[in-house]
Amino acid sequence: MKISLNLCLLFFIATSLNALAQNKPITFGTETTLQELASKGKAKANPIQWINVNTEPETWRKEKDMLICSGLPIGVMRSEKQYENFIMLVEWRHMEAGGNSGVFVWSDAIPGEKNRLPGGVEVQMLELDWVNQNIRDGVKPPIAYVHGELFGVGGVNTLPDNPRGTRSKSIENRALGKEQWNSYKVVCVDGTIKLSVNGKFVNGISKSSIKKGYLCLESEGAEIQFKNFKIIELPPGVTSEEQTAKIVF
Repeated sequence: MKISLNLCLLFFIATSLNALAQNKPITFGTETTLQELASKGKAKANPIQWINVNTEPETWRKEKDMLICSGLPIGVMRSEKQYENFIMLVEWRHMEAGGNSGVFVWSDAIPGEKNRLPGGVEVQMLELDWVNQNIRDGVKPPIAYVHGELFGVGGVNTLPDNPRGTRSKSIENRALGKEQWNSYKVVCVDGTIKLSVNGKFVNGISKSSIKKGYLCLESEGAEIQFKNFKIIELPPGVTSEEQTAKIVF
């Protein structure tokens, strides 16, 4: 009986420690405001806190100035706070051919039961070989898949600038392949998103049905690395309760 009680106690302690590891936020990237940047003094940059939603503690780790995602399990971690109008700067690179990831903006941070991913607008980050690895019935997916597509998911509707079905494709193929750093600049204002890939604006959506929510970084099967993540918050707009993701705790 005593041995059984000790085993139960050890199991409880291990489970509690794992839960604490899961819930401990990761600090990565900085946020500031346009007003701060426009002021004469030095702009104040605050660290961004990220909260694990449905991955494992070992899914995400910091190495110097990089955030490294193992890709397993599929899922996300979310920003501690919600954002409405902002500019997002991020550099990323896949370490495996055909790697899949992305950033969800204006997200509800609530994972789907089947795909484990949340609602929002996804800013796609795919490695170039993904189209070669996902041939179906002899048909290769459009090359636009891997050059920064934008699309609503989880019930979020958008109007694509460059339609490929309900998705918006980049009008120029600018993404770089495995182990090469890509630079995204994402301007999100009043339900409109404009995406710059490696120095040129090439994609966009408008009339998003959600205009305020969380940021979610995606783990989807392969290692991806992030660095130089910055948010510049812009003045708020006229956004209704229906256009705002619900607060999660």
